[in-house]
Amino acid sequence: MESTHNVALDRSSQLKAFDDTKTGVKGLVDAGISSIPDIFLAPPVTLTSPKPPSSSQFTIPTIDLKGGTDSTTTRSDLVEKIGDAAEKWGFFQVVNHGISLDVLEMMRDGIREFHEQDPEVKKGFYSRDPKSKMVYSSNFDLFSSPAANWRDTLGCYTAPDPPKPEDLPAVCGEMMIEYSKEVMKLGKLLFELLSESLGLSTNYLKDMDCTNSLLLLGHYYPPCPQPDLTLGLSKHSDNSFLTVLLQDHIGGLQVLHDQYWVDVPPVPGALVINVGDLLQLITNGKFISVEHRVLANETGPRISVACFFSSYLMANDRVYGPVKELLSEQNPPKYRDTTITEYAKFYRSKGFDGTSGLLYLKI
Repeated sequence: MESTHNVALDRSSQLKAFDDTKTGVKGLVDAGISSIPDIFLAPPVTLTSPKPPSSSQFTIPTIDLKGGTDSTTTRSDLVEKIGDAAEKWGFFQVVNHGISLDVLEMMRDGIREFHEQDPEVKKGFYSRDPKSKMVYSSNFDLFSSPAANWRDTLGCYTAPDPPKPEDLPAVCGEMMIEYSKEVMKLGKLLFELLSESLGLSTNYLKDMDCTNSLLLLGHYYPPCPQPDLTLGLSKHSDNSFLTVLLQDHIGGLQVLHDQYWVDVPPVPGALVINVGDLLQLITNGKFISVEHRVLANETGPRISVACFFSSYLMANDRVYGPVKELLSEQNPPKYRDTTITEYAKFYRSKGFDGTSGLLYLKI
């Protein structure tokens, strides 16, 4: 029987060999593989998919933002709906969000073009240094997670200090910056509505610097020859205050709700919004950062663009804890205070191991 030590060494060498190609999962598909490498084999328990009963109780809320900037009854309705979705689901979709279909399509197309361009051009952006202005890689937690995910990623911080034009990819860089500006406007509106739903002043969450930083990640999930043996993205919760996701028509995103994996179906023109760990922390668990995942698929590629309101990869010594105005004898703090820097260090060290990044902060 092969020793555990030898198995670990073999896995380590496989991971290094994959990383050294600098062509990601797309490179494997381009090479014509018919079975997935062992490093992508997910533990069987993580692949289970209990399907929810068919009912509206297991349908992700879709919220129409039209009228959200008006001081009318429409705004109060929106505040109630968004607060309810953030509290019960942690996930919802928004329509009439103010970003045109053309912009959404150009952003998706740009990410696809980046990942499908000449591998030698892409390699120039390949890096595992989170401090790089622009990073293209496959699996940020490649060397720490139980199994690699079937996806590649291009990303950068677009706020507060976006990369210089010369540091951006030619095929999509300009679009990444333009799209981010639109997402930032939407994010500010969402944080206003969430603040009001908590009974706080309109700008409360913005004044806590929740909208200061934006990380854009453009994901590429190639078609997988054995989608039942791996995942596009393992179960995890987000290390953000809020995440705005643009997904294409392929599908595969699922949310863990009442112990069931619930599909988040693609809705043309809609954006998916979800609560991150940091918003759950400061709302003392009122808004929930729920676990979610992406299934691998034989069809593809699947393209998604995730924008995270978080300074997760940047030094940030600001202390965050449950908002004092939300606490009482009946609602004592559930989490200790932390800095984003401390939280991010823990989150990165554990990778997508199936546990919440908030567990170690619980009181």
